[in-house]
Amino acid sequence: MKEGLVVKVSGNLCIVIDSAGKSYSCRIEGKLRIKEFKSTNPIVVGDKIVFEFHDNYDVGIVKEIKDRKNYIIRKSTNLSKKYHIIAANVDQAFLIVTLKDPVTNIEFIDRFLVSAEAYRIPVIIIFNKIDLYDSKTFEELLKLRKIYDDIGYNCIEISALLGINMDILMKHINSKITVINGNSGVGKSQLIKSINPSLNIKIRDISSFHKSGVHTTTYNEMYKIGTDGFLIDTPGIKGFGLIDFYKEELYHYFPEIFAFSKNCKYYNCTHIHEPGCAVLKAIDKGEIAISRYTSYFNLFFDANEKYR
Repeated sequence: MKEGLVVKVSGNLCIVIDSAGKSYSCRIEGKLRIKEFKSTNPIVVGDKIVFEFHDNYDVGIVKEIKDRKNYIIRKSTNLSKKYHIIAANVDQAFLIVTLKDPVTNIEFIDRFLVSAEAYRIPVIIIFNKIDLYDSKTFEELLKLRKIYDDIGYNCIEISALLGINMDILMKHINSKITVINGNSGVGKSQLIKSINPSLNIKIRDISSFHKSGVHTTTYNEMYKIGTDGFLIDTPGIKGFGLIDFYKEELYHYFPEIFAFSKNCKYYNCTHIHEPGCAVLKAIDKGEIAISRYTSYFNLFFDANEKYR
């Protein structure tokens, strides 16, 4: 039996590296594939597994998936399943945001942050493509950044294409497993390519007609960076739905709303209509951003979300 770290998954095959950095091809057994029937993918990049080789076979067999310390998920597009796991056992997430070519929707940002908060995954918000921004777009960037700075999220402005501020970003990569997420076209693959130009990563232009991203990455893959850092590249996500939440606890995952909620009149306040709601008072005073509360409000009443 051997133990290893899953760095790539494609169908029922995965690539695994051991502690010495040697890679192996492994196959997922049928009974293992259906064990977590609520997930579209029982084994994911970042999993720590146990595998073995049978006589005369070059491909190993995955025998066990070790317990995960965390994972980040989204709703599956497969209606017969409940969720899709993006990555497991990560130390942090980079959320790549662009204000031009394409424009990242604010509610998408907040949906991702809520999911990461729920699974206790720290997020750094990366504002990419600043080389494309004019003065008006920079003003929008500063306003948006202030919202998340004030909440406590670390924000970094970069141009992965021109290498602007990539040295700052590198300080957050060493000794960590980082999953990179964002809409198609925001520059996830370009970012990894900028960090390590020797990697064979495809990079495509965005759609000139829709000004939206074209999927470049078609599966999750982990790349080793430096001596002990890893980056997980993921396919672009057009929407980031939430699952497995108690609707009444949704506000816990908005740090600023949760902070003010401690002063609400009622312990079971939904922060929607109740008298004596400290959250609503904070919004009136400008202490909570309208965009953030709008995201909370929309998520609370979104019939498509899979609340418990």
